[in-house]
Amino acid sequence: MEIYRVLMYNNPNIGLYARADDEFLLIPSGFPDDKGMRLAELLGSSPLHTSIAGTRLLGALMVMNRNGVLVSRMADDGELKALREAMPGRVVERLDARATAVGNLVAANDHGAVASDILGPREISQIRDVLDVRVERMEVAGFHQVGAVVAANNAGALVHPLATDSEMAAISDALGVGDVDRGTVNGGIPFVSSGIIANGRAVLVGSKTVGPELFIVGKVFKGG
Repeated sequence: MEIYRVLMYNNPNIGLYARADDEFLLIPSGFPDDKGMRLAELLGSSPLHTSIAGTRLLGALMVMNRNGVLVSRMADDGELKALREAMPGRVVERLDARATAVGNLVAANDHGAVASDILGPREISQIRDVLDVRVERMEVAGFHQVGAVVAANNAGALVHPLATDSEMAAISDALGVGDVDRGTVNGGIPFVSSGIIANGRAVLVGSKTVGPELFIVGKVFKGG
């Protein structure tokens, strides 16, 4: 499991702009092709340029796994059509919720998902159906924005440093991962998903992420 420190738009908060799995790296429309290809190569994925609600904030406005993609209700029909055509076999839907920052409300992998406790039964049911995984509704470290404070791949999860032991156990169970640890990114930022883009092959972290943070990231995302 390789770890690379990178920037997007000269910004270390790379997780705000992109989402990745083993097949695709979703990056904003207009992002330079050569830079996008380089990031995709690091992850061993294919680059896929898109936008959500006309913005480049893909990480904040979507969540995905190998089964499906949920995007903000602000996404337009053309964006959904493009994603469906580019990702055949995956269900692509808008999350039918008042809240729009889907990526901040849900953390998911191919085994499970954790979702904000501000989401009701209807929204949880949609997440379960589209991603085709079990969903645990919870808050973490006092935050409703669980997608902002949990970053995961299929091996492990990095969580806000103030997460409780019971929350850590619930995250491990919900996501089906063996290694869950507390940590930060970019020199002390506790909103860990803002500085991480990960899949099963590699992890991209914000360029300000320091040695002790890198150690925990490496341990967690390679599964211990």
